[in-house]
Amino acid sequence: MRILVTNDDGINSEGLKLLAKTAKKYGDVIVIAPLKEQSAKSQALNIKHGFSYQRINHFLEDIEAYAVDSTPADCVRFATYFLRDEFTLVLSGVNNGFNLGEDILYSGTVGAASEGVMSGKKAIALSTKPHDFSGAERDLEKVLDYVIEKLLPQGDFFNVNIPVLAVGIKLTKQGSTHFSTVFLEEGREVFQRGKPNFHLDEETQDSDVYAIYENYISITPLSVDRTDYRVFDTIKKSNN
Repeated sequence: MRILVTNDDGINSEGLKLLAKTAKKYGDVIVIAPLKEQSAKSQALNIKHGFSYQRINHFLEDIEAYAVDSTPADCVRFATYFLRDEFTLVLSGVNNGFNLGEDILYSGTVGAASEGVMSGKKAIALSTKPHDFSGAERDLEKVLDYVIEKLLPQGDFFNVNIPVLAVGIKLTKQGSTHFSTVFLEEGREVFQRGKPNFHLDEETQDSDVYAIYENYISITPLSVDRTDYRVFDTIKKSNN
């Protein structure tokens, strides 16, 4: 298996090197990651301007690596359409911070994985607690074994979040972080601040947010299809 490893934290991030090193167990690895941090870029593309790239020597032993001065999704497209690399699986992460609930829509980590799925590949996005990779270091191989062997034959796209001290694994659906957003003016600029309130998602059955709050590894099957089929079917039936 040929594996593309990417992220949104940038080519020098700790989580990227952890994921690339672990991915070698499952096949041939190529790393293509943003030159600079691209958090919250979702699946943005650079279509108005060109962008540079560079080969990274000695990234990790025996791993081909590139830094691309663009978004995570463009890293996947660079591999697909410029290098014409024949990878079959995208591993994106390990992100420095959880990607849960509504954050799935903002996440560059998930955006890169989504771009891979749109290109006909399988993809796994992986994230962990901010500024603490100890849980990922301990459980990453176990999680990848489980998703690659048990889940990828049944689906194309999975979002994984790993707590620091996992008590187990849960199959989850997208919940809500109940983020309390505030805008603060600092000098002549406005900054978006706030915090999530994971505990408020307790009533959402099988929530990814509450699974992490209870220290479970959360695995959520995703789709790039944004159609609301319940509403589609309801409207279609009502018009017949």
